[in-house]
Amino acid sequence: MRAPWLQRDAIILGCGFTGSRVARRLAERGLRVITIRKSQIDFTQPGSVEALREAAVPGCLVLHSVPFLPSSADRVLLTALHGIASRVVYLSTTGVYGAAEFVDEHTSVQPRTPREVARMETERTVADGPWEWLILRPAAIYGPGRGVHVAVREGRYALLGDGCNYISRIHVEDLAAIAEAGMLSDLQGAYPVADEHPCPAREIGEFCADLLGVPNPVSGEDVPETRRTNRRVDGSEICRALDVKLRYPSYREGVPAALKSE
Repeated sequence: MRAPWLQRDAIILGCGFTGSRVARRLAERGLRVITIRKSQIDFTQPGSVEALREAAVPGCLVLHSVPFLPSSADRVLLTALHGIASRVVYLSTTGVYGAAEFVDEHTSVQPRTPREVARMETERTVADGPWEWLILRPAAIYGPGRGVHVAVREGRYALLGDGCNYISRIHVEDLAAIAEAGMLSDLQGAYPVADEHPCPAREIGEFCADLLGVPNPVSGEDVPETRRTNRRVDGSEICRALDVKLRYPSYREGVPAALKSE
């Protein structure tokens, strides 16, 4: 008997760094995947909501991976899916936690900037929609061609102050695996997504410099706390809930793999 989700189509809104990997995974499972890129539908332009509604398929699974857009266009596009989508998974950001330094699935959102507030509003629209839903809040996403190793290699990795501020990350393939599992599940709620090893900015910078054989990053000018990311994210609960095992539990596995793939 076919699994229930094999009888559905999937739509990837924002088929970029992460979305393209989720699309590949779903296609390999046998789903028909419709990918929507900016070149196909620009959600900042008039008529985009109607265009999306025409492209959508009744009962479809949706990954909303469109970033923040002016005039809340990333939120407004959801109106096209009313009465069509059966499930929406939204890739948000840990930025909605604001100044929180320790984050898990119980941490409340405390957005500080206009972008963080906009993300929270899109989350709310997803959660209030007439569909099953799941919100994923990824930490800094890295992988082939993107991340600290790229900045270090190009000599543009800047430490804020002494570089002792903590940053959490998630390899793009692990995020794609979690998003895929989330689309095919009936889990609801909002969860942070991160690997198992938050670390100081200096630590990962020096690790990448050593791998690449370039000078270590130097301390930059001191900055106000409001400009400095200092957040340790526990993403273990979403992995447990979806039965996903991280392929890259820390940057020590993920960065060398990314370099090998480039």
